Amino acid sequence: MVATIGGVRVRRRRGEQALFFVAGMAIDADGAPRAYHPRGSPPGLDFLANAGHPGNWWGIATNGQGEPLLQRPSDPAPGFYVSLTALEDPARSVRDPRRYVDSSTVAYVVAPARLVEVAGVRLGDFAVVRNRRTERIVHAIVADTGPAGKIGEGSIALARDAGIPHSPKSGGQAGDVVHVVFAGSGNRRPRPQAEIDHRTAQLLEAWGGRDRLERL
Repeated sequence: MVATIGGVRVRRRRGEQALFFVAGMAIDADGAPRAYHPRGSPPGLDFLANAGHPGNWWGIATNGQGEPLLQRPSDPAPGFYVSLTALEDPARSVRDPRRYVDSSTVAYVVAPARLVEVAGVRLGDFAVVRNRRTERIVHAIVADTGPAGKIGEGSIALARDAGIPHSPKSGGQAGDVVHVVFAGSGNRRPRPQAEIDHRTAQLLEAWGGRDRLERL
C-alpha cells in the first residue's frame, strides 16, 4: 500500500509504477471557460466560492494585484472569469483561457497533494477511470491538484463519459469508481483528448488491459 487518503487505500504492485484505488467522484469545473462568473451560479457552472475568495483565489487566474481576470470578447466565454488548472500550456498567456485544461471537454483527474509527495504522480500523467455501475471506461490526464486529504475528483467531461452525474454543483458519485494512475507517464503538458485516449490505451494494455481493470 502506498498511502491512505481520506479513508481510501492507494495501492501499487511491486515493480510497477501504476497506482490504483477505488473511491467516489466529485466534479471539478476548473479550467472550463464557463466555470465561474462574477454573478455566481448561474450563469457559472459552479459556485464562485469553490474558486476561492478575494485575496485567495485558487480556481481563477489573477493579475499582479490578485484581482480575478475576466475573459475578453475574443475569448471562449466573454464576461466569465478565466478559470485555471495546475496543468497549463506555458506558451499561452496567463489570461488566455486556452492555457488551461477545459473541464467541459477534456477528461481529467485531480491528484491529491499526498500522491504527488509519496507516489511520484505528476501533472500530465495518464489515468484510467472505470465506473463499476455503468461499466464505462474513460481515459484521462492528471490536470489538477487538490487537498492532501481528499481523493476522487474528476472533470465534467470525465464524469459525463463515465456515466456519472456531471454537474459541478450537484453531481458526482459516492463510491464504485476505479482509478488507475500511471505515475511518471506524462510530459507535464496538456494534451488533446484524442492523444490522451491513444496513449492511455497503450498504457492500459501493457498494464493488463480491461480484464485486469475489471478485477479491481
